Parts: sequence; structure tokens; C-alpha cells
Amino acid sequence: MIKERFISYVEDSIRKNWEKEALSNYREKGYTYREIAAIMVKQHMAFREYGIREGDTIALLGRNSANWCATYLAVVTYGAVVVPILPDFKPDDLHNIINHSDSKILFADDKLWESLEPEKVKDLQCVMSLDSFEMLLSRSGKITEIYKSLDDKFSQAYPAFSPADIKFSGIDNEKLAVLSYTSGTTGFSKGVMIPHRSLAANIRYAQKNMPLEPGDKVVSFLPLAHTYGCAFEFLFPFTYGCHITILTKTPSPQILIQAFKEIRPRLILSVPLVIEKVYKKQLLPVISKPAMKVMLKVPGINKILFKKVREKLETSFGGNFKELVIGGAAFNADAEKFFRKIGMRYAVGYGMTECGPLISYDGWRTARLASCGKPVDTLEVKIDSPDPQNVVGEIILRGDNVMLGYYKNEKATKEVIDEDGWMHTGDLGVIDKDGYIYIRGRSKDMLLGPSGKNIYPEEIESVINNYKYVTEAVVISEEDKLVGLIYPDYEALRNDGIGEDGLAAALDTIRKDVNSRLPDYMAVTKFRVHPEEFAKTPKKSIKRYLYMKG
Repeated sequence: MIKERFISYVEDSIRKNWEKEALSNYREKGYTYREIAAIMVKQHMAFREYGIREGDTIALLGRNSANWCATYLAVVTYGAVVVPILPDFKPDDLHNIINHSDSKILFADDKLWESLEPEKVKDLQCVMSLDSFEMLLSRSGKITEIYKSLDDKFSQAYPAFSPADIKFSGIDNEKLAVLSYTSGTTGFSKGVMIPHRSLAANIRYAQKNMPLEPGDKVVSFLPLAHTYGCAFEFLFPFTYGCHITILTKTPSPQILIQAFKEIRPRLILSVPLVIEKVYKKQLLPVISKPAMKVMLKVPGINKILFKKVREKLETSFGGNFKELVIGGAAFNADAEKFFRKIGMRYAVGYGMTECGPLISYDGWRTARLASCGKPVDTLEVKIDSPDPQNVVGEIILRGDNVMLGYYKNEKATKEVIDEDGWMHTGDLGVIDKDGYIYIRGRSKDMLLGPSGKNIYPEEIESVINNYKYVTEAVVISEEDKLVGLIYPDYEALRNDGIGEDGLAAALDTIRKDVNSRLPDYMAVTKFRVHPEEFAKTPKKSIKRYLYMKG
């Protein structure tokens, strides 16, 4: 069991970085570590008087913001359990999660609270505003009085608030810290129980292996209610004394590039979707030109061109980053090969909510093409296969990062964690002699070809998605034949004067070209137009099960 404690990491960082900038919303005045500590301590005082005990659950519903982060820290360092809820869920799903999690307090953005119905969340004692920390709902006169006198009580208790006052809960590492919901729908809610040891293990590994230093700047734009963004754009930099600037709305590429230019972050985290859009929209049209293709094959000239492309890319990311970390879903194979050719400083990691999230990673200098790195030092990882280096099998693991189980769902827990403590990820892969993991797909997504060969649809989609007139694709099996569902890039089609009449012919040309690049057993029989963007998870993976037949 890991000895380090997440709460100790937070305490140490606040004491060491007392007057340094900690958290700020983009283009707004932010909070120092001292000011964040004051918010946390005030909330601790309120929790105690409200009667909140260690282990009680407190829900957190809002867009990314400095106040969201301060509240998250206040809850976990008190020893209560934070329930971060993605703001994208529908009201019925939000009601369900708040109730299912047994939350006693809700911190919410004002607008999100307005979309809820108080009578459907009757167990809440009170609701606090994340915009202003004002009381939005109180079901007790006592709580209202406590809230009104909170500032005065804080001033009396801490007349000269100092780093010496920072001492939070001593709660055991095995206790629950975070309850993370991967779905909100009734009947499908899975509250992933992430213990304190998992948070500590993720922070310890990041501090030892990810290229950040105290005082570095970070831009946070991934969903903080999801473990990936929370761990590495917020918790890790905060425990290291960094200044985190938070983009409070889902950023457009233009806003993202502008923020990178202004802030010049030292570490950038992203999901593949963002990076693949840059590759497809900005790089692919240039490197696909006939003249450019020729020049890229000429020794010497290609090195100069690759360097220019890399420098332009680096500038668009602020020009100051040590590494670009890509995770959350599979990275497009062609995009990765090109990034490798131009010498881009990128690394691909692998994780899941159930591990809080990190499972494997490797820095850009030693990362291997198509791999998602080596297992972190707090996990045992193996492939459930007779020949793990050559025969694909399920990735299974155990160790400090692994969840306690699913909240109030023993059946689902037993389906994932076996009697020996091995967690079955549902992901398929191989592992080489040096310990590098190569993911082949999800076991539930794997298709069986007519000849009995295993087909991983992600590999085919990775090829299809690079074509000009394709926004995204899902490959499914129908009557033992592979069919590609295509959401077309209507803007590109319009720009080239291709209307509805010419769409089928354009897609069929793409299909034939795709098949020429794939083994025969992976050939796609037909493409079918999907009229709208595919439904996605919070980390932007397509909800494939919605489109499978049977």
C-alpha cells in the first residue's frame, strides 16, 4: 500500500506556495494558494457545524472554474466524499446522480441549479452557489444562520491566518475520496469509488515522471468532472505549486490557440480529438499536395520541411511546452506517425476512471510508436493471454490506483474485480518484452470476421477518419459484413461543389481507397451516411454500442 497521502500533498503545496498564484479563470483575477486555503477552511468550519461527517457525500455540479476547484479540495481534505457531476447531463440524470450518491450538500452553478427541481432532490440539506458561494437553498434555519456568521467565525478563529494553520483531515488512505459517475441514466448509473490511495498514487507518479516544475503555468480545458482532466490539469499541478488558468467554457480551437499564446503553458494535456482535428484540417491538406509529397521524400529537404511544420505547430500551442500528453481515447495512427516524423514532443497515456485514471505512460523521449507507455509504478499489469507479447488478450491490473468498486452495485463490482483483486479493464492488447502496452481495442467492440479473424473496428476507423469528406466514422458488422457509418464533412463537400447527388460517389471512392490500405479480411463492404454527429462520452469517445446491430 502506498504511504503517501493526497491530503498531505495538498497541505504541503499550500504551505510552500502561500502567496503564489494558484487558480484563475481565463482573463480574470485569480486566487493565491493562501486564498484557496481560506475558502477551504471556511467550508470545513461550515461542514462541521452542518453536521457533515467524514465519509458523507457532497455533490459538485458546474462548469470548470476556480471556485469548482477550491470546493473539490475543500470536500476531499475535510474527509468527505466529493461527487463531481458533468454539467452536460440532462436534468433527470442530474437528479438521479444526486439521489443515488446520497449527497447531503450540493454546490452548483446558478444556471444549472435553475434547471433542477428541488422536490426531486429532497435529501439535500442545502445548495450553495459555485458562482458566488451564496446560499441557493436551505432546508434548515440552523444552516442558514451558520452560513450568515461564517466569515465572522473564520476571522475570530484565524486572526492571522498563516501556513501554520494548514492541517486537514488524517483520514485513512483506503477510505473513499471521490464518487465519479460515468453515466447518469437511471439503471445505468455507475458511481466509481476512487479511494484516497488512488489520488495519491496518480499524484506521486505525475510528480516523478511528468515534466512540470513549481511555478510553471498550465491551461485547464478538459472536463474537470472527469478524472483525466481533474488529475493532470488540476490536482497534480496544484500539488506542485503551479499556476492553473481555467477555460470556463468549452473552448473553440480559436480560443484554445489564443489562450495557449497568452499563457504559454509548460505542459499540455489533450484528448486525441483535438489533436486529430489540427492534423486533419491544418496539416493533411498541406502534406497531401503532390509537390509536397515529392519534397517530403527527398533526404535533407524533408528534414527542413519537418522542422518548419513542427515549429509552426509548437507556436500554435504557445511555443513553451515541454510535452503534449494525449490520452482518453485511441490516437489516430497516421497522425501519430506524422508527429513522430516531425519530432513533436508528444506522449500517449492510457487510463480509465476506475484507476483515477492513470494506468500507463511514458515520456516523449522514450515513447514507442503506437504504444501507450509502460505501467505506472503502483500497478501490476498483465495480459490475459497464453502469449502476452504476440497474442491479444484482455488487459488486467491490480494495485493502489484501482477503485474500491461501484457504489451500491456489488454485482457490477464483481463482474470487473475478481477474487484475486485483478481488475478486468475490458480493453484488449499486447505487452512487449520491455513492458510497453499496445492497445488493440475493447473486448466488447471486437468483431469476428468471416474467416474467424479478430477485427478491431478502431483500426479501420483510424484510416477512414483521415479522408477529406469524413468528419467521423463508426464501423459495425451486419450479416457478417463490415459497414462504415459515415458522418460527412458537409462544409468540405460544399466548398468543393459536391451536393447530395455526388455524396454517394465521393464516399464510395473513399471506401475503395480505404480497402486498398487494409488486409482483405478488414475490407468494408459499404458506407452508409449517418446524418448527425455520433453521440459521445465526456472524454469524446463515440458511444459505439448505440450503433451496433442486434
